[in-house]
Amino acid sequence: MLLFLKLLLTHILGDFVFQPEKWVKDKEEKKVKSIKLYFHIGIHTILLLLVLQLKLQEYWLAFLLVIISHYGIDLLKLYLQKKKTKRIWFFIDQVLHLSVLVFATSFYVDFSLSTENLITDQILLLIIFLLLVIFVSAIIIKIIITQWNPESKKENDDSLEKAGRYIGILERLFVFTFVITNHWEAIGFLLAAKSVFRFGDLTSSKDRKLTEYILIGTLLSFGIAIFLGVLYLYTLKFI
Repeated sequence: MLLFLKLLLTHILGDFVFQPEKWVKDKEEKKVKSIKLYFHIGIHTILLLLVLQLKLQEYWLAFLLVIISHYGIDLLKLYLQKKKTKRIWFFIDQVLHLSVLVFATSFYVDFSLSTENLITDQILLLIIFLLLVIFVSAIIIKIIITQWNPESKKENDDSLEKAGRYIGILERLFVFTFVITNHWEAIGFLLAAKSVFRFGDLTSSKDRKLTEYILIGTLLSFGIAIFLGVLYLYTLKFI
């Protein structure tokens, strides 16, 4: 996998380390006419030559594929992304680049892995529990607490859109990780940290219903994540 790691290193350096923000803005404004786009491709070219140690005779096919595809993928992103879809296109762009790196590496490395070796029982079990933590838990919590949904005036609501959902997902993932890695003390720290940040909002609102609503949601989120973490460790013993 050394070749893939070398290609990945050049991608990280070229896309994230040696690409200033002003280059990105220039590319978005001028697109194919942006000189910064060609500087960017030039940086990738130099990095590839250095990392591959100038062995173009051996890796010329991977070299050409990575450089040409990088230019094409960047152009595709520049012309198709809109202001509202920039976030989505960032991830699409990165997935396409990484897919090309894997494909280029496959010319020189045997990637023929059997499904048996790729997806073990332990990995499959972990995937199932992560889906339970992220998606199933969110639906269960929503079903339980909607019966107490306190009325809130949207014009006075200055919270970020869907912030609560993402906070819930992240906190359950943290708690689940702490349980399966046997770091129970970190759960108390996380709960205390969340309480400190929420304390000011709750005291200033002077809304007992909202306080109880948030408390129920938080305890449900932590409780389900802890339960799933313990259940995962217990189930793991039988595999």
